[in-house]
Amino acid sequence: MARDPYDVIGVARAASADEIKRAFRKKAKQLHPDANSGDPKAQDRFSELNNAYELLSDADKRKAFDRGEIDAEGKPRFTGFEGFGGGRPGPGAGPQGTPFGETIFESFSFGPDGVRRSSNRPGGGPPGDDFFDIFSRMASGGAGARGPDAFEPGPSPRGAGTDITLTVKVPFLDAARGSTQRVVLPTGESVDVRIPPGTRDGHRLRLRGKGRPSSLGRLPGDAYVVIAVEPHPAFRAEGKDLRLDLPVALDEAILGAKVRAPTLDGEVELTLPAITSSGKTFRLRGKGLPSDSGAGDLYVTVRIVLPEASADLEGFARVLKDRRKTDPREGL
Repeated sequence: MARDPYDVIGVARAASADEIKRAFRKKAKQLHPDANSGDPKAQDRFSELNNAYELLSDADKRKAFDRGEIDAEGKPRFTGFEGFGGGRPGPGAGPQGTPFGETIFESFSFGPDGVRRSSNRPGGGPPGDDFFDIFSRMASGGAGARGPDAFEPGPSPRGAGTDITLTVKVPFLDAARGSTQRVVLPTGESVDVRIPPGTRDGHRLRLRGKGRPSSLGRLPGDAYVVIAVEPHPAFRAEGKDLRLDLPVALDEAILGAKVRAPTLDGEVELTLPAITSSGKTFRLRGKGLPSDSGAGDLYVTVRIVLPEASADLEGFARVLKDRRKTDPREGL
């Protein structure tokens, strides 16, 4: 079971959006796998942090979580027996006059686009059967795959087929821009799965009726696809924001220049002012990952690259050394 996202980021429930963002960035630096290369669980903790920030940075999802409508993974909570006299509309009072409060038997897909509801199961069956099927799936939906191509069987309620979970590796840019990935199920069937733009590492997609079939002829289970986003050599995701280290020549940093910086949509021209220090960060609004609440931002950090050693460079450095009046490490 996923931990409370407020606890994961380390903020109070009353924290503002800016406070959550600052706390997330601080923790992301501490937990980034690159800074914890010797810790085998570093990636899991970093993914947990990203997932928590994704939920709390989305105003609608955060409100739904605070109201108890969804859990820490963004999945709808099972709150009662709607349609069976539990204080809400009873039999016959469902949408469009459907019996048995049919809305609780709809399927849900959990992903970066939020909670999606689809129509009732084809073929129907007694409402009691659908109830036990949906309840057992929601109770087991948090289990993750154990690795690439791993399939995890789910429960088999009352003779129904079993659910499976599989992990699919997706290149960073394909997940960021959106793509279609072919998934081979354990039955041998190939299915084209749409990866929505802005998909983050660890997201789950549901393929209804693509699980293992039942030996009793009942409806098959579902297949849950867990997205494993592969690292990119340049971009790093922090929630819906992106970070990029941009190599800059020494003369460009000193004199100022117009340099090209990559984004998800192609290159843009970035103006460097004169005397730009290594580590200075520029914010490109709306150039981060797409999301339901609007695209994130791209933060470009300057990394000065020194030219090859030469007598001229050494002479220039000695002049700088003789004229330097401040200690760059003062105050540390």
